[in-house]
Amino acid sequence: MGGRRLNLPLNPMRAFSVAARHKTFTAAAQEMGISQVAISRQIAILEDYLNVQLFERGSRSARLTEVGRAYGAEISAIFEDLERSTHRMLRHETERTIHLRLYPSVAHFWLLPRLPDFYARHPGLRVRMDTTVAPLDFRGTHLDAAIQLGGGPWREARSRHLFDEEIDVVCSPAQLQRRPVSGPADLAGADLLHSRYRRRAWQDWAEANNVDLPHREGVEFDSSLLTYSAAQQGLGFAIGQLRLLEVELSAGRLFRPLLRPVPTGASFHVVWPTTLSVAPKTRSFIDWLLDQVGHPPEFVTPRRSA
Repeated sequence: MGGRRLNLPLNPMRAFSVAARHKTFTAAAQEMGISQVAISRQIAILEDYLNVQLFERGSRSARLTEVGRAYGAEISAIFEDLERSTHRMLRHETERTIHLRLYPSVAHFWLLPRLPDFYARHPGLRVRMDTTVAPLDFRGTHLDAAIQLGGGPWREARSRHLFDEEIDVVCSPAQLQRRPVSGPADLAGADLLHSRYRRRAWQDWAEANNVDLPHREGVEFDSSLLTYSAAQQGLGFAIGQLRLLEVELSAGRLFRPLLRPVPTGASFHVVWPTTLSVAPKTRSFIDWLLDQVGHPPEFVTPRRSA
């Protein structure tokens, strides 16, 4: 077809295709979840666009014209093909995509460096991350699993322990050169960096090390991700979650000047809903997570050596 492409009125066309299939505005309105008046208005827009009458309207009913009957049959088939194609795409994406809820800091510092290994082992799968910080509730979501800090139990869910939370002071090498510290008391008067959702971290560490620090002073960031990034840039000292920062510490981008770790009593867990059967993609991901921390799998029985 040559010439300029048409700017098709897709919403009116969709409304007309449903009305033509049902042959009544009332049934079309029920299927589409809109009013009968809205259906009539959409069809009128299409008739104006085409400059033809598609329905003959009476005082109490409407009837397809011959042109409307032929046009309706043709575009209804097209919309059905579109729906089938969309369902196939959604099903394909659902089968290969793992929807995961986790904290931004866990995603950036812990999961992302390890994710290439998962993709290498499962080349057909992908992980879509949701970094919303909110109480976990699988109801009404598309989430397949979550990585959460806490003790559980989580509503209508199962969980497996990944690793315990242990904290310590971290900073950049440049910060340590500008402000050397050899003991906890040396942090008095230093620039302390805080995370909004972990506001007690400095207080907990100071109490465990029997030191009085002005833990309410310093700069607060919206997330631990920003707090750790600020520490990397030499803006001050932060309380780091050591298991999350293993890569940064081993690479020398962050440093532990005091080596005084404090267990918080909390742990990171992988959590998944029990309201539905666990999909193969989710089983593979959960078992991979457990393997990353040296735990036995949840769903696949390890092979015993002969």
